[in-house]
Amino acid sequence: MATTNLSSSSMPSSITQKHSLYPSHHPYPKTLPLSLKPLQNPNSPHPQQQNPHSLSLSFKLSSSKNPISSFFPQDPTPPEAPKDPNFLPESDKPREECGVVGIYGDPEASRLCYLALHALQHRGQEGAGIVTAHESVLLSVTGIGLVSEVFSQSKLDQLPGSSAIGHVRYSTAGASMLKNVQPFVAGCRFGSVAVAHNGNLVNYRALRHSLEDQGSIFNTTSDTEVVLHLIATSKAGYFLQRLVGACEKLEGAYSLVFLTEDKLVAVRDPFGFRPLVMGRRRTNGAVVFASETCALDLIDADYEREVNPGEVVLVDGEGISSLCLLPRRQRKACVFEHIYFALPNSVVFDRSVYQSRRAFGEILATEAPVDCDVVIAVPDSGFVAALGYAEKAGVPFQQGLIRSHYVGRTFIEPSQKIRDFGVKLKLAPVRAVLTGKRVIVVDDSIVRGTTSSKIVRLLKEAGAKEVHMRIASPPIIGSCYYGVDTPSADELISNRMSIEGIRDFIGCDSLAFLPLKSLREYLGDEAPTFCDACFSRNYPVLPTDSKVKSVGDFVDDGLNGSVDAGWNEASADETTEEGTE
Repeated sequence: MATTNLSSSSMPSSITQKHSLYPSHHPYPKTLPLSLKPLQNPNSPHPQQQNPHSLSLSFKLSSSKNPISSFFPQDPTPPEAPKDPNFLPESDKPREECGVVGIYGDPEASRLCYLALHALQHRGQEGAGIVTAHESVLLSVTGIGLVSEVFSQSKLDQLPGSSAIGHVRYSTAGASMLKNVQPFVAGCRFGSVAVAHNGNLVNYRALRHSLEDQGSIFNTTSDTEVVLHLIATSKAGYFLQRLVGACEKLEGAYSLVFLTEDKLVAVRDPFGFRPLVMGRRRTNGAVVFASETCALDLIDADYEREVNPGEVVLVDGEGISSLCLLPRRQRKACVFEHIYFALPNSVVFDRSVYQSRRAFGEILATEAPVDCDVVIAVPDSGFVAALGYAEKAGVPFQQGLIRSHYVGRTFIEPSQKIRDFGVKLKLAPVRAVLTGKRVIVVDDSIVRGTTSSKIVRLLKEAGAKEVHMRIASPPIIGSCYYGVDTPSADELISNRMSIEGIRDFIGCDSLAFLPLKSLREYLGDEAPTFCDACFSRNYPVLPTDSKVKSVGDFVDDGLNGSVDAGWNEASADETTEEGTE
């Protein structure tokens, strides 16, 4: 099969891929683990030599102009990568990097996957993709932007089939990273396989270098591609054996969904860092996997259970098989899912996110009381904790900050600079609530402290007499290596300053965090089963290299730079401190 390499400069931000699945009887030389050629640039003066260990993707541009239904949007004009100085930086928050969906046994799998991804949009806003299996072919549409910007009626018409997987992604660059938008699809000697991944592999660099030494050629800079190479180069005879063998070599966090012509497989790492739940549609019993239960709710699927840490769940024409083939450790579920990432209406790690956040606010009111007139929240993530604080403190909760939901990625600022322009675009103070009042502001976390200082200044300029910050999480003192985009430890304000120093920096009248001890007491007997490394530096799985990943994906597009470009040197405590089991 001929393949064409589309450079990032000429590639549209939405593509359709078509991947043939080979019959099991097709004769292939046993020495060739993969069947497709590496991607090549036809304009390059130095075309790559074919390598038997390379993965390749075959791209088919789509420009369908079919009429649309009243529900699905028309073909959108994809957003370009921000290149101007008016680009609005993201808020000063850790960001969950991915959300995954898998559906088996529904004739409208792609449309259900689209809706489920929409429900998971908060987990990634930079790219989205869906792959379906139809008549022994894997069909794929991926693109840069929100789910509603990537998919339309005509795009979904190109994705028939009764099984599908989908992915939403937070990335660190724009259109040049289109090749890194998942799900990834690769053709191997046993057929084609698609994968979507939520998490981060702490041994990605070592695995990639080892595979490259063996002749593998990588098409992306995402750690997820390592999984496909490990499957493809495996000597095992059956797909499930290849998959399990590959996962046994992975270290770190991974909740994965795989799709072949006749199978859907869900896998969760032995520590269970990232969530992955299973449900069934009420109408036809179709099996659904998703990162959060909110995705199940939208498509009328009932939550059944979590995929257990170390579990492999296989769904095919014969039913559901559950295999605990991976070595299971003590669970280390990410506690930040309950603090910030997950939606309040989700059940994550068998706990209500809403109840957790409300309890965090109540604990803050008990442990850090202050005389005040009104409690407000930093929207939207601080609302539930603020409600808990207000009820426990007996102080009225009011909406003192209004969030604009219509701010795009870029905005033209007037030539006369406006102070705190980005924050003012997103948050507007309500003077009737704030003027002359002693105000408690509840937020979920402080990372660098830059946004918090602007919010405090905004509130005081609106007439607040006093501003008291209450943070519904412990101080963040360590970077996360398990699928969350956090700055390096040197950029974390709580790692550099005392609480009093932070208070002085952001300019509030008082500051209090949720104590880590109190967080663990709330979790009770389950506390040892949650990962709180960002608060304690007790890393269950330490990075195996002298360098650690600074963000979820490299800024480099995989063609113009080095694989080492996205790595920071690990600090001493991150490479020597013992993790907890």
